[in-house]
Amino acid sequence: MIRSMTAYARHEYKNEFGLFSWEIRSVNHRYLEASFRLDESFRPLEIELRKLIADKLNRGKVEAVMRYQPPQQQQTSVEIDNALASALINTHNQLAAEHGISARLDLLRIMQWPGVMVHNTLDLEQLKGTVLGSLQHAVDDLLAMREREGDALRQLIAQRCQQINQIADQVAERIPEILQQQRNKLQDKVAEFNINLDPERLEQEMVLLAQKSDVAEEIDRLKSHVTEVLKVLERREPVGRRLDFLMQELNREANTLGSKSIDTSTTRYSVDLKVLIEQMREQIQNIE
Repeated sequence: MIRSMTAYARHEYKNEFGLFSWEIRSVNHRYLEASFRLDESFRPLEIELRKLIADKLNRGKVEAVMRYQPPQQQQTSVEIDNALASALINTHNQLAAEHGISARLDLLRIMQWPGVMVHNTLDLEQLKGTVLGSLQHAVDDLLAMREREGDALRQLIAQRCQQINQIADQVAERIPEILQQQRNKLQDKVAEFNINLDPERLEQEMVLLAQKSDVAEEIDRLKSHVTEVLKVLERREPVGRRLDFLMQELNREANTLGSKSIDTSTTRYSVDLKVLIEQMREQIQNIE
């Protein structure tokens, strides 16, 4: 199954531990490069999160964003370390009395003192399964979109391959006609300059011209590469790099076809081929 590297997925999961949401974006990249944006409390799980993505994806630049919202009761409850808060208040009052300072006690400053506000610490072992499971669902959704986009790319490339084969057939059909036109042009030139040209010499010139403009091998290789592209499109493993290599081979044959051209029509065919190959190459950049 052809997969695109460009995709997006979002997944939410809610249970007694809170609301977990993942957003994943991926774009084309030469290798697999994953980056995570998540609460620092979940950083110890990053190695396992990376492994999960690496097990599912082969290439692409992936950005995964996790948002966590604890249960409502944890959001509204506030716990205070009363012993520490009392010690701070007593120290404040004692210093004020000793130095004769009438300083108003700012309770908000007391609450901001490190350790006074007791935050509920997350139990990662308890949440680990939920975090990994919700990411798994998000990655599965991302893969589904990659496959849908990949199928669209496969159809576009297959259409271009069909057009390349049609052009190759047209070139093959045109070559005898082009050679006959060149023979007529040469005979007209001989008649115009009133030159006595030995018929055998004329045949020799035509043989040389036919050899110079012979593109049968290029056409055969062109169609052979197209056949290989269509076969590769049906594979189930990542094929982006192999397709990219085949585009180079197709482009080489198109260039050779253009360099051997002795007629404007074959030159135009060569240009048309290179346009189609470039269109495919641009699409292949997004294939995993």
